[in-house]
Parts: sequence; C-alpha cells; structure tokens
Amino acid sequence: MDASDQDGGLDFLGGRMLIAMPGIGDPRFERAVIMLCVHSSEHAMGIAVNRPVEGLVVPDLLERLGIKTEIRLPARLVLAGGPVERERGFVLHTNDYAAPQSTLPVAGGLALTATREVLEAMASRDAGPRQAILALGCAGWSPGQLEREIRENVWLTCEPDEGLLFDDDHESKWARALAKIGVSAGQLSSQSGRA
Repeated sequence: MDASDQDGGLDFLGGRMLIAMPGIGDPRFERAVIMLCVHSSEHAMGIAVNRPVEGLVVPDLLERLGIKTEIRLPARLVLAGGPVERERGFVLHTNDYAAPQSTLPVAGGLALTATREVLEAMASRDAGPRQAILALGCAGWSPGQLEREIRENVWLTCEPDEGLLFDDDHESKWARALAKIGVSAGQLSSQSGRA
C-alpha cells in the first residue's frame, strides 16, 4: 500500500516517515523517526529507524539464532522498532529482495519482511537486499488512532530517503528528518504534541 491509496477521501501515509514532535508525552516515541510501512482504515504499522539497541549487533543476533553467515556482516546495531511484538524481528529493506508469501511491498522501492528467510538472505553471499535494517518490535496504531494523533500535532511527516533509513547516524536522524521539511529542531516547542 502506498501513500496514494485512498479510502473515503483520506490519504493514507504508508511509505512516508513519521517524525515525533517534542513533548509527545510517551518516552517510547520521544524524538522517534518511524518508517510507516502500512496505513489503512483498519490499522497502521511502522518501524522506528533511529532507536538502536545498545550492544546488540546484527552478526551477534544472527549467531544467536543459529544462522550461518557466508560473508562478513558489518556490526550494525539492531534497532528497537517499537513497543509492539518486541521479541519479533522485522527487516526493512530495499525491494531488490523478496521472500515469496512473506515480503510486504512498501512504497518508494522499500519492502518489509519478518521471516527467517530474509535473515538467511542477509547472511548469504548473493541473495540479500542491497540495504537493510533489522528491528525488534514495531509501532502500531488502531483504526483512526494515527489520524487523530496527526490532527493533534503529535507527528509530522516527510518522504523517506536511504540516508534516513539505512545509515548508522541514529543520533541525528530526528533533526535530519525535520530538516527535510524545512523545520529546525530548535524552532519546535515542547508544548506542541502529546500522545
């Protein structure tokens, strides 16, 4: 589903990034940047792309899961994708990889896969996606919840780019996402949003 999908006149935001406003009122989302993978009249789901799990890197997690690596994987940090299903792994990746029956296309050349197949592909010589992040958990919203939060100025939105999604400079992603829409982090009041 992409941002052009419509239901009852509402433009859905799947394929866009959410940027948490200061004062969101929920420490789990303070300064969060979330890639919104699904947005429909029934629910919304996304992956936080700037919340590393300190000390947990992809090669170590794959080893714990018994996945043999054919290549030397970079020691990229695993991300905390959100407070829902925190034990489940989600891989947000470029759409040059797809697992039959389990890859969800996301707008803008991206896809989401949450099966062991994608982890095995990432560890292989030729089969993996060009770019990928591994996150534990996701963020989810019930029907109408995200729309209400956006009306209440809890979230801003911007178009994704590979730097915001896949680079390892997690500390600056929030400010860089704001800059994409012409906003300086210093201009925002902490009274703006609330969850």
